[in-house]
Amino acid sequence: MKRRPSIALHGGAGMARRADFAKSEKVLAEALDAGFDLLEAGRSSLDAVTAAVRILEDSGLFNAGRGSCTNAEGRVEMDASIMEGAARRAGGVACVSRIRNPVLAARAVMERTKHVLLVGKGAEAFFTRRKLERVTPAYFKPREKSTGTVGCVALDRAGHLAAATSTGGYAGKLPGRVGDSPLIGAGNYADDRSCAVSGTGIGEMFIRCALAHNVSARMLYLGESLAAATTRALREVPKLKGHGGLVALDRRGNVAMPFNSEIMYRAAIDSRGKRTVAIR
Repeated sequence: MKRRPSIALHGGAGMARRADFAKSEKVLAEALDAGFDLLEAGRSSLDAVTAAVRILEDSGLFNAGRGSCTNAEGRVEMDASIMEGAARRAGGVACVSRIRNPVLAARAVMERTKHVLLVGKGAEAFFTRRKLERVTPAYFKPREKSTGTVGCVALDRAGHLAAATSTGGYAGKLPGRVGDSPLIGAGNYADDRSCAVSGTGIGEMFIRCALAHNVSARMLYLGESLAAATTRALREVPKLKGHGGLVALDRRGNVAMPFNSEIMYRAAIDSRGKRTVAIR
């Protein structure tokens, strides 16, 4: 049965520190439209989340891709993952520094290897062989005062879900630190039986909560709605003294975008065509 497509994305959650809200909203809208146009044309949810996250990575306005923050040694180390809900294939990368679009690297891991996660120098070597676009350190414009993880979830006309998440971590992190964004079940998850989720916030707490998988599990095993599952799963984060938010879609195209931080950069088009672009 053909479904009406839907999509939701985020550009991070945190404190209201930046003044360029208008620019951020414009880029959120651009990414939203790019992903939704692909869905309307019959393309896959994987293609939609990839396209949307690439735009957010390239913008330099969020802590992902070009805008990635630097670690304690002043270097960029990026993480990303992608997952599709039909066969639950997934791919991720962590601690990569020379790839322009980590979301493309994560997809290459999923589609071109038998693995789920590649890190560091081994990952960089693999991506060189795959001829993914590489950049020099001068390419990056670090966002030192923003969490700003980006992510996208989508439902295509075939009824398949997908999720992608990409981040630069947080400013001053220890070299080699890996957050929730490349970890399937923590900051990213997709299952056609339940939902697709992309998270943003304090990664260590999201890992400890298995946040993204928790949403899916609550729907599958407790029969909760998307709204209830996302709200209740997110309540575990402040119990660990963390904050953040998530965007999620279920297989019917319902959208949930809860957050417990001051703001979350977010946008969505649900299965009824309702469009949302918001920050506060």
